[in-house]
Amino acid sequence: MALFLTENDVKQVLTATMALEAVESAHRDLALGQAQDTPRARTRLPQTVLHILQGALPAQGVIGYKAYTTNRSGNRFLVHMFDAASGLLLAIIEADYMGMIRTGAASGIAARCLARPDARVAGVFGAGWQAEGHVRAICAALPLERIKVFSRNREKLLVFCQRMSETTGVAVVPAASAEETVRGSDLVGTVTTATQPLFDAEWLAPGTHINAAGSNALIRQELSEATLRRCALIAVDAVPTALAEAGDLLPLLEKGRLHARQLVELGDILTGRHAGRTSAEQITVFESQGMAIQDLAVALRVVAAARARGLGVELPLQ
Repeated sequence: MALFLTENDVKQVLTATMALEAVESAHRDLALGQAQDTPRARTRLPQTVLHILQGALPAQGVIGYKAYTTNRSGNRFLVHMFDAASGLLLAIIEADYMGMIRTGAASGIAARCLARPDARVAGVFGAGWQAEGHVRAICAALPLERIKVFSRNREKLLVFCQRMSETTGVAVVPAASAEETVRGSDLVGTVTTATQPLFDAEWLAPGTHINAAGSNALIRQELSEATLRRCALIAVDAVPTALAEAGDLLPLLEKGRLHARQLVELGDILTGRHAGRTSAEQITVFESQGMAIQDLAVALRVVAAARARGLGVELPLQ
């Protein structure tokens, strides 16, 4: 029978390390032609928006979708996972926490393969729910020693830094300004809902890697055109998804200063089909939009771990 997992069930089994392995496997499968992913579709009402991401990992035996609603009262996420061969429902999972961890994991994988090997200091914009997943993932992926975090809400920022320091064992400290966040950082992460660029391109040192994770709608923008023009490599989850949703890239694409053929899928770097960083001086960026196959890969491992621990409720569905 199918298994239903609550947020609490997921929190008991899902780790950043598990998510990193899962998300990397999804991107490798996509690069090798062993996965299918459909960009996010949205149905909009004045009060509520329904978002659906769907995909399949036949090499891992699953097909499914994530559906979630956004509303002023909050966001609600559910992943539905089916057996790819039989079509039988395998699980329904409450996926707010799982989505936060998997979103961070994509940035963690990108940092591991695109940041300089000697990267030790990170600067992060954002101190919200998604920023937590980002910080946890980059700490699991790299031997970081210090993370500077900037947020306009000072009280929230201080609480976030203390919690993340305790969770990761890395010194997570508040930054006084956007400039302080960027200068001296080997890795810069943006995890916000900004509609204007967060920092000046000139603050970036040669060799910096950027993870841009908040611009998953055309009205959002975290990076300036000048920042993107400094990047020797622009990596994305998947080109079709980036072209549909990456608010950071839209201005350059519309002006013809950037072309789809210049975007490199993360899976192609992981599988060696395309070079990643080729010098210590290059500035690189990963534009993260989110994909159903990431959710499915994580869900598959979460369900296996939950069953092993006797968690969840069996649903009377065949």
